[in-house]
Amino acid sequence: MKTKAIVAGVGMTSFGRHQDRSLKSLAGEAVLAALRDAGLSPADVQAAYMGSAAAGIITGQLCVPGEIVLREIGIGGVPVINVENACATGSTALNQALAMVTLGAYDVVLACGYEKLVHPDKEKSFAVFTGAADVERADELAATVDERLREAGMAVTAGGQRSVFMDIYAMMTATHMQKYGTTREQIAAVSAKNSFHGSLNPRAQFRDVITVEQVLAAREVSYPLTLPMCSPIGDGAAAVILVSERKARELGLQRPVRVLSSAFRTGWNFAEGEGESTVFEQTIAQAYEEAGVGPQDLSVVELHDAAAPSEIIHTEYLGLCAKGEGGPLVESGATRLGGRIPVSTSGGLLRKGHPIGATGIAQIVELTEQLQGRSGPRQVEGARVGLAENGGGFVGDSVAALIVTILAR
Repeated sequence: MKTKAIVAGVGMTSFGRHQDRSLKSLAGEAVLAALRDAGLSPADVQAAYMGSAAAGIITGQLCVPGEIVLREIGIGGVPVINVENACATGSTALNQALAMVTLGAYDVVLACGYEKLVHPDKEKSFAVFTGAADVERADELAATVDERLREAGMAVTAGGQRSVFMDIYAMMTATHMQKYGTTREQIAAVSAKNSFHGSLNPRAQFRDVITVEQVLAAREVSYPLTLPMCSPIGDGAAAVILVSERKARELGLQRPVRVLSSAFRTGWNFAEGEGESTVFEQTIAQAYEEAGVGPQDLSVVELHDAAAPSEIIHTEYLGLCAKGEGGPLVESGATRLGGRIPVSTSGGLLRKGHPIGATGIAQIVELTEQLQGRSGPRQVEGARVGLAENGGGFVGDSVAALIVTILAR
């Protein structure tokens, strides 16, 4: 979708283990911060797309979480659409809000991603991720993971005290390592690089800097992945206020950020010889085409590094390097602040954190601030075009939903 929407304001909580805070508290903080940033009030919001994926399991708040959150801060009487789409929940809410502004239905729309994922019983947290795949075919998925790992000479048993998605990422990693010679040191370099970025982000869940050696020496989660190669469980919220071009002129926005495109596709049953790359490559190509830009035009990227190898694989899909060159790309320093194309300046999901419903909107918050030149010590000099890539769920042999959003100042 080629959009006509402009980001008027953004807001975000810190990400982390906020066991002492409610869903309403977190979401309310982010929404009110975005409204202040836009110079608007709760009464100005004409519609709201509220994304949360885990709240039903973790807090028991079902059916109307968005209405409850917004009523608490004085927003009511407007359409409130609750969105759930696995780890792509936030970007799905954003995509739908963008569509309504582009179609001219509203001049001011809120898109918010908010999440409570931390629970004293870790099995409840893991159950959220189990539900992001086909629960009626869980045994088939486990068998597929084991088979693919054995083919790559890395036989382990799926499951255990971890998210099922770490086994899925281990499977994808093993395939990439076998096909392209990607090394564990290169994968660890992603975690080390993003720890440096995260150390500069006051809202990041983890602020400490770690080395490649420390990443490799850490506890194994699902070989070849160690703990720092895996995104953490956390809570948090992020919000964006989108406005029409007419409203932007009325507000006299000083540093407008335009959303150039938002491409949204889901996986499907592939024909023989096809693979997950089909979903990624087609979604990314659509986003570039509708935005009128290419990978060479990007200044900064936020991508879905739920596991460190994802950054290596996705930089290849995005055209930042050739297939099989994602490992050498991160080793070269090109994706670090000061490099050719900084990736995950927020610290990424690995260090900023991954409260799944909030992740997609948090990416937009980071890019907006980068394009407006207000990212402080992690600022990308002269940033003009940013790309966010956010995926969610796993069905069959592919990502369930993928959204790529491109913004420009």
